[in-house]
Amino acid sequence: MKNRAYTRREILKLYGFTGLGLIATPLVVSFTAKENIMLRTIPSSKEKLPVVGLGTWQTFDVGNSVTKREVLKNVLIEMNKLGGSVIDSSPMYGSSEQVVGDLTTNLNFADDLFYATKVWTTGKEAGISQIKNSFRRMQRQQMDLIQIHNLTDWKTHVKTLKEYKEKGKIKYWGITHYVDSSHHQLERIIKSEKPDFVQFNYSIGSRHAEKSLFDTAKNNNTAVIINQPYESGSLFRLVKEKTLPKWAKEYDIHSWGQYFLKFILSNESVTCVIPGTSKPHHMIDNMMAGYGSMPDEKGRNKMYNHFRGL
Repeated sequence: MKNRAYTRREILKLYGFTGLGLIATPLVVSFTAKENIMLRTIPSSKEKLPVVGLGTWQTFDVGNSVTKREVLKNVLIEMNKLGGSVIDSSPMYGSSEQVVGDLTTNLNFADDLFYATKVWTTGKEAGISQIKNSFRRMQRQQMDLIQIHNLTDWKTHVKTLKEYKEKGKIKYWGITHYVDSSHHQLERIIKSEKPDFVQFNYSIGSRHAEKSLFDTAKNNNTAVIINQPYESGSLFRLVKEKTLPKWAKEYDIHSWGQYFLKFILSNESVTCVIPGTSKPHHMIDNMMAGYGSMPDEKGRNKMYNHFRGL
């Protein structure tokens, strides 16, 4: 089927009124957006980022498989068509960095993407060596963002990343973790080191970051990337075979994935959320969370209470 441009209304009609759920059906059409995805500002630079990106943990660790790489190329194409740009990877993720580099190099929008990866080792020289390998694998002359993965030897790597930023090798640096127990340490580092980005876990079912971490990031001009938006898929298991509430359409929500992502994005302190996927139709579904109406505080409470009552 040839590609054609669809308005959001046409896309949502296909999603919501044909009875064909995205999660249950294969990709049958490729979409190009006429409306623009929501953007949010990186505080340290005022550059704007699309609010939905792509995580590559497990999903892009496919080695040299030609078949799987072809599918992942289509994931990237669909993300780009719907306005996405952020790709988050790590040396921890097996072959993911290499796969991202190989695939994007052969795409005509490679330079429009926002490349984020991490340093995940101990020692200054080991860190520098790993960072250089990431540049090589992802085939970049400049990296948009390098983060200290799970705060591993962070005091050492902070110095390296600040130096890399000063020399223009990277645009931004950041810190990451994925569990609630790390939030207080993330806050301490944000206050003392002023990273451009912080990445952490947050979802409709795991709201610990609302206690103070979001405020700390905001007060220190640190952009926020959210990982674990689906809690490793456990949220979908909780809503399996359950129908969306009819009022969800008021917020342009037409799948449980969009329900979970729009709850996150309705928190204005979130700069970008990075759900991982290896399926083009899931990528489209994720991206659509960046379009249309966004719940206000009353809507957020309504969404949360409904979810808790399932």
